[in-house]
Amino acid sequence: MVGVVFHPACQRHDPGLGHPERPDRIVALLAALRAPEMASAVEWCEARPATREALERVHSARYLDGLERLARQGGGALDADTVMGADSWDAAVAAAGVAIGAVERGIATGTAFGATRPPGHHALAARAMGFCFINNVVVAARHAQQLDQPRVLIVDWDVHHGNGTQALVEHDPSIRYVSIHQYPWYPGTGAEDERGVGNIFNVPRPPGLPRGQYVGDLLAAVDAAIDAWPPDLLLVSAGFDSLQGDPLGGFTLEPEDMAQWTARLRERVAPAPVVGVLEGGYRLDLIAAGACAHVRALA
Repeated sequence: MVGVVFHPACQRHDPGLGHPERPDRIVALLAALRAPEMASAVEWCEARPATREALERVHSARYLDGLERLARQGGGALDADTVMGADSWDAAVAAAGVAIGAVERGIATGTAFGATRPPGHHALAARAMGFCFINNVVVAARHAQQLDQPRVLIVDWDVHHGNGTQALVEHDPSIRYVSIHQYPWYPGTGAEDERGVGNIFNVPRPPGLPRGQYVGDLLAAVDAAIDAWPPDLLLVSAGFDSLQGDPLGGFTLEPEDMAQWTARLRERVAPAPVVGVLEGGYRLDLIAAGACAHVRALA
């Protein structure tokens, strides 16, 4: 079984009518994972919200204070895409706590999945963007390093490049980041020659390629990243907007490709724990199917 970590507050972030990052995303995902056919694979774990100490390993205190203040005042727009409501701060802190809880569960049992919302991989140290406020996966990586997991590999298969994740880790050789993403596409980063301190492995690809090319190209980049560098933990930024038919992307992947990636990644990094952290995915049936495929492969 795989621990699926969640927090009810993640449903309370409401960026407004018509916004693609709507509460129905997490509702649909959790409903699919609670379906009878998933019962033998899933063990439910409710997270605690992240502590301020955990958040400040990644984000500036001034930035966090500003987010909380904006939410307490009723919310507002941080950019054209990224909007806080009155409950968005609580949701964001809960999501970071879900990612932390998933790491703790994964270290204890080998695998876990964190149902994080709002997503995080576009969030910078002191700037929200791309629907993201707190960089959940980097908060989780820093927490893991506090738990004596010094080498962390982050693999990001969201259709958008995780510019925030890259910016937060690209000067730190203890974390390696591999991302396959549609390019050129939002947010415009993620070129192949962006290498950090040799720890960044970007796989920019156009839309509409055969599924197998995306699958193989990501695995080849992971092989390069872990060559002579066995990780202590693998974190997957699991964005299901890379599935064919998502309204915000143009990749051709199917849920079984996510399952294949998960299985092949587990083989490559064994015995290191493997933990999935939810990022994007904006068509409800696809995010549900992708999450079930990923969790089955983790289990």
